[in-house]
This record gives sequence, structure tokens and C-alpha cells, in this order.
Amino acid sequence: MRPTLPHLQPSDFPALRRRPLTILQANLGYLCNQACLHCHVNAGPTRKELMDRPTMDLLLAMLDAHPIETLDVTGGAPEMNPDFRYLMRAARERGVHCIDRCNLTIAEQPGYEWVVDFLAENQIEVVASLPCYLEDNVDAQRGSGVFRASLKALKRLNAAGYGQAGSGLRLSLVYNPQGPSLPPEQTGLESAYKEHLQDQFGIVFNQLFSLANMPIQRFGSTLLSRGQFADYMQLLKGSYRRENLGGVMCRDLVSVDYQGYVYDCDFNQMLGLELGAGNGRRTHLRDLLQRPLEDAPITVADHCYGCTAGQGSSCGGALS
Repeated sequence: MRPTLPHLQPSDFPALRRRPLTILQANLGYLCNQACLHCHVNAGPTRKELMDRPTMDLLLAMLDAHPIETLDVTGGAPEMNPDFRYLMRAARERGVHCIDRCNLTIAEQPGYEWVVDFLAENQIEVVASLPCYLEDNVDAQRGSGVFRASLKALKRLNAAGYGQAGSGLRLSLVYNPQGPSLPPEQTGLESAYKEHLQDQFGIVFNQLFSLANMPIQRFGSTLLSRGQFADYMQLLKGSYRRENLGGVMCRDLVSVDYQGYVYDCDFNQMLGLELGAGNGRRTHLRDLLQRPLEDAPITVADHCYGCTAGQGSSCGGALS
């Protein structure tokens, strides 16, 4: 895989500083039952990296030490970490809102039949990948049969109450473009998703998150191999909107890797960019237990244009 960081530095992206920390995003490992083209983590079935329980205990200590409102777990498929349930139960017992970034198909894998019931019982918000509502497009991006398996999982989530009015169980879907283009306007796309999935399959959900593909890891390497990297970066930079700077996720969030090292965002984690301005030493969770981050500088590079282009893009969807 071709590295993208040399193509993203130096950068003229504007300097950013942090607000109070409210979201702790943890990558529980790169093991996944899928290997999607757009995956910025380069996750897959052969990856061995998994967060261990002592590191999870440091995550819980962070929740105790700071007024963090949300624990947002991702992967790989976070449910494939054998201590996933331990972490989520402990966070919920602390009254912390929990988000599981689920690829849907994991709930259809042998040995993971428990996923839907566990998420519902613990009132964990589900943010689920479904990069299109058309079968051919999904399977082209994520693998043969993924669309049908995703529909089965969505129906099970609906049956457990997810996406249903008054249940309190939130289900959001995530859209990614098929290639080097910006996502369409989120509100209109959400309406199209809801109409198609309801009419064709009887599936309901709360909200659609429309995310731009980041020019890093597997997707960035593919762009380089196809000679499309420079054009995509030109598109991102040409679509930059300064007003999106106020909503970028790195101002309120830290991203934690499976070993407990901390970064300004998930994308910086995948690029190995240190927290803040960088001092030659990686920051670990244990370093932050008594250390406030408010007003600290945020490490930026050219991939940050992916979060500020057009309608903007964050873990919570469009910014404008």
C-alpha cells in the first residue's frame, strides 16, 4: 500500500485549537469481517491488532477523570474485540452515552448473534455503514453479498426498536461516495434513502450521515495508484468552506488507538500524526488523566480539507 502522508505535508490548512473534551473515540482494533475499498483504517479479516482490557480500563478512567459525554467506539468491527461488551457495559453504568460504529454484517456472522440484543439492552446508539441504498453499488464497494446481509441486520435492529418512533434507540446510516467525489447534499440524500428503504424493504432509521472519503490509507493509496490523488486534493481544496471550521470533530474529540495512544482525530491516528503540535513523544491515555486539553493546538495536514469541503464532513455527518 502506497503511503499518503508525504503527499499531505506541508500544508496550508488553517491552525485550529481545542474546545473542552466531550467525546472519547476509541478504536478497539483493526480486525474486521470486511475489507472495504473506502476504509481509511485498512481493516480486514487478517488484522490482529486488538485493544486489551487494561487499555479499556484506562478509557474508563478517562471517563471518570473528565466530563466526557460520549464514548464512540469504532474499528475494524468493534464487536469483534472479545472485551467489547465489558467496555460498553462499564461505560453505560457510568451514565455515558455510547455509540457503536457497526458495519451491520457482523451481526449476521456466526458467533455474533448476540450483537443486536446486546446493543438494544444497553441502549447503545448504532451508527451503521450503508454507503448506498442500491445493491450493486454497496457490493462493489464492500464485497459480494454485503448489501443483503446488511438488510437482514437492519431488519433485526428495527425489530429490536432501533429507528422506531418513541423507542429511544437511535439508528443512523452512513453514506460514502463510490470514488473521488464529494458526497451529495445530506438532507436530500437522507430523504431518498428513507423512501427507498421503507418502500422496498420496510426498513426505517433516524438519520443519514454523509461522509467524504479521506485521501489516506486504502482509499488514498488507490487514488495514488490510479493517478487521481492530485485531482482529488484539488477538489477538496477548491471546495473549502471556512465556516465549517467551527464544527470539525477534532475540536471536541480525541481518538484513541488500540494501544491507548491518543490523537486529534481518527484520520490523524491512521497517519501517525501526534496529538497537538507534537513534541517527539506520543501521548498516551495515562498522560491525559490529569491533563486538560482545552485550547491546545490541533495537528493539521492537507487531509483536513476533507472535513471542510462543501457541506463539510465529520463523524456526525455534514457540518452545514
